[in-house]
Amino acid sequence: MNWLKKCLIPALAVLATACAFPAVAQQPKPEQQTLITNVNIFDGKSDKLANGMSVLVEGNLIKTVAKSINAPAGSKAIDGGGRIMTPGFIDVHYHLGLCSIPLNDLAGSSAPDLDYIGIQAGLEAERVLMRGFTSVRDVGGASWGAKLAADRGLISGPRVWPSLRVLSQFGGHGDASPRFALPREFGGPENYLERIHYSRIVNGRDQVLVAARENLKKGASQLKMHLAGGVGTEFDPIDGRQFSADEIRAAVEVAEGFGTYVTAHVYTVDGIKQAIENGVKSIEHGNLLNEEIAKLMVKNGVWLSPQVVVFRSFTPDLGPVRLAKGKMVEAGLDQMFTLAKKYNLKVAFGTDVVVNPKACADQSREFVERTKWFTPAEVLKQATSLSGELLQLSGNRNPYPGKIGVIEPGAHADMLLINGNPLEDISILRDHEKNIALIMKAGKIYKDITK
Repeated sequence: MNWLKKCLIPALAVLATACAFPAVAQQPKPEQQTLITNVNIFDGKSDKLANGMSVLVEGNLIKTVAKSINAPAGSKAIDGGGRIMTPGFIDVHYHLGLCSIPLNDLAGSSAPDLDYIGIQAGLEAERVLMRGFTSVRDVGGASWGAKLAADRGLISGPRVWPSLRVLSQFGGHGDASPRFALPREFGGPENYLERIHYSRIVNGRDQVLVAARENLKKGASQLKMHLAGGVGTEFDPIDGRQFSADEIRAAVEVAEGFGTYVTAHVYTVDGIKQAIENGVKSIEHGNLLNEEIAKLMVKNGVWLSPQVVVFRSFTPDLGPVRLAKGKMVEAGLDQMFTLAKKYNLKVAFGTDVVVNPKACADQSREFVERTKWFTPAEVLKQATSLSGELLQLSGNRNPYPGKIGVIEPGAHADMLLINGNPLEDISILRDHEKNIALIMKAGKIYKDITK
């Protein structure tokens, strides 16, 4: 027993001391602060610059915007050198997994599998961020892996609002099967767009309900439906309505139950009208809208998420049918944007530069193409505060709650420093390697050539 006393008594004494004097609580590490001085700010909302300003970032948020800010102890200091500061750009119609894959590579013996799509999405995420796009709404495809890796800091990439699989009907825009293919209900197989998790072919209210719930369980921040034919697929006419009112309403009911919304790929007057009447909150494309539809969108607070560059990037390998459909919807651009401006529609910024690596690399061409209808300041608002407002429609499913697309206290610290003035010459954004001097997302600097 002596040996037990010799060992146990000192141990009990140590334990008693530890209980009598509890350990001091660990103090949280102070958040990193970055002070950027001597910048002229486009805040995402105003038509004019705020000159000679400073911005203090604390952690992942903007803390202070003022003429003069004293540098906090230990903060990182960056002299903006009189450059233009803008919020990070937002592209609300992107496809990370499909952008850099040529259309003809999606089928046949060299068709990519899902692993390859995931790798491509990760690579594209970094390229998108380096073009100054700190946020994207991915409206169809296997983007979850790239989103998660970027959120965890494993790769460089933008914030991602994923839609995951687009809901499409048999014979619709998400169905790339041959003309003679059978629907699954009659024994047919998955088409290759389903195999790479771009779309989910559903027919009838019950299948729509299940597919919508699947997407939301897997992390979708909003749902997307194909309600019309598209250019990239061959057997779905542009002028045909896809999905019944009951099927659309089913997806909307599920989305609303989760505190989010449905956005829809659709071009025509009939298709857009049916979408709005059944609760869709954002129209992707909308090229063939008319005055009646413009007024209906304003009345119901529905967003227009249009694109230009994708309709001016078609290549002959699309084939005659797809090219003809492309020319049909391209012809509606002028009327669409003219009406959007006349009725002050809520217009977001997106590119949809899909299955075209050259067009993807020139994503910022969209800024220039829109100046036919809008001033550079209006285009920049679309790519910042307006698109940021659209992202907020995700409500309870928003993966990044808080103000975005603006430079003001409390907003996410997603910011760019630009060589030159895009309010005077927005085309400088196409040369992003030279003219975007600093890229910050969530308070972290991903590029800095300010010195």
